[in-house]
Amino acid sequence: MKTIQSGFTLIELIVVIVILGILAATALPKFVGIQSGARASTLNGARGAVSSAMNIAYAAQSSQGLASNVGITLDGVSIAMINGYPAASTAGAASNIYAAAGLSAEYSSVAGTNQVTIQVLNASTPASCSFVYSAATTTLPARVTAAITTGC
Repeated sequence: MKTIQSGFTLIELIVVIVILGILAATALPKFVGIQSGARASTLNGARGAVSSAMNIAYAAQSSQGLASNVGITLDGVSIAMINGYPAASTAGAASNIYAAAGLSAEYSSVAGTNQVTIQVLNASTPASCSFVYSAATTTLPARVTAAITTGC
């Protein structure tokens, strides 16, 4: 009489568990690298959004013939303007470059004197995963620095 095997042997189960462990050990470092790259890409996307919003706000104010410190409305959001460009302030303010760029809650901002540092919240070192928007002065236009991605 033939016996029909109705399951896996202990050896087969142990081999499968060992293979899964090896795969997990090799995939985990690559997954961590992917997260860092994704945060760096997110930061660069935010930098592009801030640069575009800065230029669109300047163009909108200029095309409407408004004075350089008169606020404008972009997509239903009121934006405070300083010397022809959006103001720099913290994310809590309703009318600034953060609002003009439409940045989400995955970013944080740190206000400085006439500038704001925008960071990725979940970065390993948020201060090293950031860029700076400097509002316009009477002599210089608004500027966006290069993104620092070493801490993403």
